[in-house]
Amino acid sequence: MLSTSVLGAAALLVGSAAAHGAVTSYVVAGTNFPGYQGFSPGNSPNVIQRQWPDYNPILQASSAKLRCNGGTSAKLSAPVKPGDSVSAIWGQWTHSQGPILVWMYKCAGDFASCDGSGAGWFKIDEAGFHGDGVKVFLNTETPSGWDIAKLVGGNKNWTSTIPPGLAAGNYLIRHELIALHQANTPQFYAECAQIVVGGSGTAVPDASYKAAIPGYCKQTDPNIQVPIDDHSIPQTYTIPGPPVFKGTGAKKAREFEA
Repeated sequence: MLSTSVLGAAALLVGSAAAHGAVTSYVVAGTNFPGYQGFSPGNSPNVIQRQWPDYNPILQASSAKLRCNGGTSAKLSAPVKPGDSVSAIWGQWTHSQGPILVWMYKCAGDFASCDGSGAGWFKIDEAGFHGDGVKVFLNTETPSGWDIAKLVGGNKNWTSTIPPGLAAGNYLIRHELIALHQANTPQFYAECAQIVVGGSGTAVPDASYKAAIPGYCKQTDPNIQVPIDDHSIPQTYTIPGPPVFKGTGAKKAREFEA
């Protein structure tokens, strides 16, 4: 059993622009897994997280880096079963505006040859905006109407559930934050990890749940290019991408833990 480690996370983040942030560890089915120490790779343990080159924001929806933040194959993978929980932990996050999206992608073979290409990505979780447009607007900081605000600070996690009945196999799991705090200037932050789904499930999302990354959104989409400070526009938000795939059951797909 690997132990949670965020060693190097402070060094990774200190001295950099506060807008930046990355997943620094995972908890998969109750087991702790350290994240990749991208700014100290020599000190990084073997990890389940794909090894990203930096944690700077991705500014274009068409960027190939959008898929896994440019991350390459990891050396490890984490076992999980349908219905188990997966938590991604951010060592630091500072912005209270934007959606959270959690995606999966079934690899055709081993992880080394799995690059996440094609329209095979499906969402297992998402969180958006719940403001009233009267006291809580799209750009309101306190209180924020966005679920992403629950990540603000350090060592906060977002917990999702592997869809019940999901077919066994090798999967990438991708956690994405879209920071919308600057008007009409979206910032994408995404990292991927490798998980192996066991069990005897047979559920496979159909085409209506699947999308390509990049490709699931366009830079000009109204939920990507958002004039967030304009209180005259409808104070609502539609999360980009296809609907969430919930597998064979109606089990709650998300919970938050501080």
